[in-house]
Amino acid sequence: MGCYDIDGGDFSGCTPLGWASHNGHEEVVKILLGWKEVYPDKPDNSGKTPLSHATLTGHEGVVKILLEREEANPDKPSNSGLIPLSLATRNGHERVVALLHSRKASIPSTI
Repeated sequence: MGCYDIDGGDFSGCTPLGWASHNGHEEVVKILLGWKEVYPDKPDNSGKTPLSHATLTGHEGVVKILLEREEANPDKPSNSGLIPLSLATRNGHERVVALLHSRKASIPSTI
C-alpha cells in the first residue's frame, strides 16, 4: 500500500475530502477525516476548502462534521474572496448559515 496520496487533488486541485463534502457524503467525510494525512482545510485551485464546498451546496451534515474540526476555518476566503458564510448566504442555505454563526464565523462586508 502507500502508492497513493489520500489528500492529493485532481486536475482542479479538489481532494477526495473536497468532493465528498461537495456531494454531501457524510460517511465518506468521516472516514477521510480519520486519516492523519487528510488536511480538513486544504483548498482546491480556486481556493475553496471542503467547508466551502459543503456550504456552497448546502450539505448541513457535512458542515457540522467539518466545523467540529478546529483546522476547518469558517473565515477562509476562496480566490474570489468569498468565505463559506457568503457562499451559504448567496445560495439560501439558512440552516448552514446558522451553523456557521454558531462557530462564530465572520459576517462579511459583502455577501
